[in-house]
Amino acid sequence: MQKSQSTSSLGPGGLDLSQAFFIPVQNAAPPSPTKRHTKVSVIGAGNVGMAIAQTILTQDLADELVLVDAKPDKLRGEMLDLQHAAAFLPRTKIVASVDYAVTAGSDLCIVTAGARQNPGESRLNLLQRNVSLFRNIIPPLARFSPDTVLLIVSNPVDVLTYVSWKLSGFPSNRVIGSGTNLDSSRFRFLIADHLDVNAQDVQACIVGEHGDSSVALWSSISVGGVPVLSFLEKQQIAYEKETLEKIHRAVIESAYEVISLKGYTSWAIGYSVANLARSILRDQRRIHPISVLAKGFYGIDGGDVFLSLPAQVGRGGVLGVTNVHLTDEEAQRLRNSAKTILEVQGQLGL
Repeated sequence: MQKSQSTSSLGPGGLDLSQAFFIPVQNAAPPSPTKRHTKVSVIGAGNVGMAIAQTILTQDLADELVLVDAKPDKLRGEMLDLQHAAAFLPRTKIVASVDYAVTAGSDLCIVTAGARQNPGESRLNLLQRNVSLFRNIIPPLARFSPDTVLLIVSNPVDVLTYVSWKLSGFPSNRVIGSGTNLDSSRFRFLIADHLDVNAQDVQACIVGEHGDSSVALWSSISVGGVPVLSFLEKQQIAYEKETLEKIHRAVIESAYEVISLKGYTSWAIGYSVANLARSILRDQRRIHPISVLAKGFYGIDGGDVFLSLPAQVGRGGVLGVTNVHLTDEEAQRLRNSAKTILEVQGQLGL
């Protein structure tokens, strides 16, 4: 698929009008060699992929945005729809193709493609189909952009991040899963709503699997710099553990509620992934709960497993994992979450 033709070549005989339209500056110096051309590729032009692409565009995170999908007509339609908004957006080159060669030289490759679950299909069979799909996605991305950071969004994200790491041959710091970055945002929203404060003033984190075995780190939650649980204990304010569990359960079930109401999730994950993209591309060195190779951290052993831990993120991908204090119960739940993911991986025969 070709990108839409530039109007600069609409002169007689395909003459490039841009050469006639502008008078060159004499003795001009070449562009600075230190200026980066930031290229982001989004694999999968479904609801999630396009929400991510649209958010990256509006936040001016890339000089070039590439869309790749297996459906050429839909892909071209999405590309044209975004290109037609050029007058309202920061200047970004937008291209699309079914050929992975178009992704060459990407700084960041975001994978959202995935098979949909058929009626009556087991989660394991769906996962095996997604693994087969990734065998056709990850190797060409790694071949055309050997220095890129892979950001996996497709579900189940933890297992597919592990699969991507294996298929790419990349060092583990350059293969990241979106993990519980969005879960943690939902968590912060629910706590903020409960306390009637701004969610940006709430520091709270969900770790472990992006799924039912995720772990809410209640011991490290703070609001405006004040540790919540220790504050309640010092003030002798009673709270029920069941109330905390209800908030965590609401985090887990919130995505299912959105899907039941509108058929899919898109905007929140779009903002979440753009948030990660900003930290990576701008070398922000911010801490995000994302899916990383967790073996050796917090007593997690038994095999290579990706799950969400609070990690520092920058241009090189994962720079380090935060040494957060966990209670004994939280640490055990995290290890149990790792075992849950390892059991699923063991059935794939990778």
